[in-house]
Amino acid sequence: MRKLLNTLFITTENAFLSLEGETVCVEIAKQKVGQFPLHTLESIVCFTYNGATPAFMGVCAQKGINLTFFSPFGRFLCRVVGENQGNVLLRKQQYRISDHKEASCLIARNLILGKVFNCRWSIDRTLRDHPLQVDAERCKTTIQYLINAMDKIKREEDLDSLRGLEGECASLYFGIFGDLILNQKDAFPFSGRNKRPPLDNVNAMLSFGYTLLANDCAYALEGVGLDSYVGFLHRDRPGRKSLALDLMEEMRAVLVDRFVLTLINNRKIRKEHFQISESGAVEFTEDGRKKFITAWQEHKREQITHPYLQEKICWGLVPHVQALLLARHLRGDIDGYPPFMWK
Repeated sequence: MRKLLNTLFITTENAFLSLEGETVCVEIAKQKVGQFPLHTLESIVCFTYNGATPAFMGVCAQKGINLTFFSPFGRFLCRVVGENQGNVLLRKQQYRISDHKEASCLIARNLILGKVFNCRWSIDRTLRDHPLQVDAERCKTTIQYLINAMDKIKREEDLDSLRGLEGECASLYFGIFGDLILNQKDAFPFSGRNKRPPLDNVNAMLSFGYTLLANDCAYALEGVGLDSYVGFLHRDRPGRKSLALDLMEEMRAVLVDRFVLTLINNRKIRKEHFQISESGAVEFTEDGRKKFITAWQEHKREQITHPYLQEKICWGLVPHVQALLLARHLRGDIDGYPPFMWK
């Protein structure tokens, strides 16, 4: 259990919620493990199949407490809302900003600022930990370029120009990404990002990881009442969860890219875990996919200190916390959206 931003996160998958007076009682195997006054909560997020009593759900609806259920693996299941739930106001504000390019750019540039910051951190981390195994000068040159680009991003007021800056930084970052692969270089060559379809083992891992992260971000946004299909950086397109793609930008390098590098460098994923399909795409074997997903779920349970909140959470809650912060910004509770900038 973790209380953040007036939100109670229930991450133990066999927890059960019930009403006790004016409090929520959390039980595991019929033993009380926690109790919280309802008047201090704006929302409750549960990663459990066990659920809650109808009486408790009814009180949450009456009091306007957003009660959201996810599977233990983070898949959105349902949300309990009351008659006076204010999500419609939040979504109307989201739609207004999305229709206004200048206002969208103010949020989008923070998302891209977080992305570039984390790309820079990822390179710096490898340079710091393995200075003799990488081209130090090339890494330093790339890091300095990203630092300079961040100064431009902070001042950018045009969406198209912002996308141009993001594209330049992404190209440079992926241009050096192969240098961060320290082991199994023959089995995992990387000369640049390719997708639809991925043509090598590294790109297959990145694409699969980004798909998992995009789903987690979409579920997190739905959990706080935002429309995952209406974005600020990524514009509307039928069937595309544009806001989920927006939100995941800042998390790609630290949640997926570093995870992929760890699997390769620690030899947890090997050449035999991939196959080439009839279309020429490189994809996981069934065993490889299982190993990747198992490691991903374990990674999401690892504890970190959130750089903005300065509270301990697990990696898996990062999309949910960022979705909450975005919703608070849209409601006017905080002046700007604080991107996830890992240190």
